[in-house]
Amino acid sequence: MVSIFPFTAIVGQERMKRALILNAIHPQIGGVLIRGERGTAKSTAARALAALLPEIEVVADCPFGCDPDQPATWCTECRERNGVGKELPHARRRTNFVDLPVSATEDRVVGTLDIERAIQKGERRFEPGVLAAANRGVLYVDEVNLLDDHVVDLLLDAAAMGVNVVEREGISFSHPSRFILVGTMNPEEGDLRPQLLDRFALCVDIHGIRNPAARVMIMERNLAYEADPEGFCEEGAPSEWSLSEEIARARRLLPQVNHSQADLATIATMMSELGVDGHRADLVVLKAARAHAAFEGRTRLNDRDILLAAELALPHRLKRHPLEDAEVTLGDLAERLDEARAQHPTEAEFEEEGDADAQASAKKKA
Repeated sequence: MVSIFPFTAIVGQERMKRALILNAIHPQIGGVLIRGERGTAKSTAARALAALLPEIEVVADCPFGCDPDQPATWCTECRERNGVGKELPHARRRTNFVDLPVSATEDRVVGTLDIERAIQKGERRFEPGVLAAANRGVLYVDEVNLLDDHVVDLLLDAAAMGVNVVEREGISFSHPSRFILVGTMNPEEGDLRPQLLDRFALCVDIHGIRNPAARVMIMERNLAYEADPEGFCEEGAPSEWSLSEEIARARRLLPQVNHSQADLATIATMMSELGVDGHRADLVVLKAARAHAAFEGRTRLNDRDILLAAELALPHRLKRHPLEDAEVTLGDLAERLDEARAQHPTEAEFEEEGDADAQASAKKKA
């Protein structure tokens, strides 16, 4: 088995690592786009993330890795087998990491139906594509800006809907398509269209580390890994195991994380005053903030959760003039958050308003 450079051994790039961890905790956030110059550990971090993810329970002989405990998400084949009383065998396996080549075609991504076999023999046969292999895993697209726009659309649609449906000549097949989408790109080689850019939930702009001591550490760790990959990974195993356990614990805690009406109002006001188009950013900030709270072992959001989530959700969504700095700083966001909080009542006041509305409604009915 090929050793993967440990996630916890990556020096610096904390914002990138945070974005990946939040998606690992809550895949419904919607993926992350990592933009940066060459040699900044973009690909290394994406591959290392998959190694951190816990094992998953799957239908043993299903090529799509259907979740036995989620029948509503099963593929067409699993539903049909279950419908005629066949037992679906269970198994556990590691989370898949799927690398999508830039030259990938639509059929390679979504899969194909064998129409000739269907006509001649009356059998439906589906050849799985990349989306099938990536289900419940990590789908990595290097140089996503060089991928055909139509293929990028397909990936983003599948990531948002959580299902891939293929229809040909009146024959259809569907399977679950839930994955953590990680795209990387070098902005010097061209950008994504704004419509596609916004579809990535989080975005991180990274640069080479300037601190000489940190650069020395990068060289030392890479030399140690190249000299003895297995030994290097074994030495870092405790840290990797600890982070993997934190992610698994946060996944279990996530459904219990609550937010208040004041939190929603604050997020909405921040996004509105920053001039962000649409409502996707509001939802992304909320989901990422909940994942961050779970990662820190809390069941209630606080301002820091919202700030750190907004820092990741806004870099590719803010409208800026050509000479303006594209960096989103926590200081600027903190000021915006304070202003937004000041415009809205506290949670207790929200509850009082809700009680008053309920009483008024009751009086009208009476």
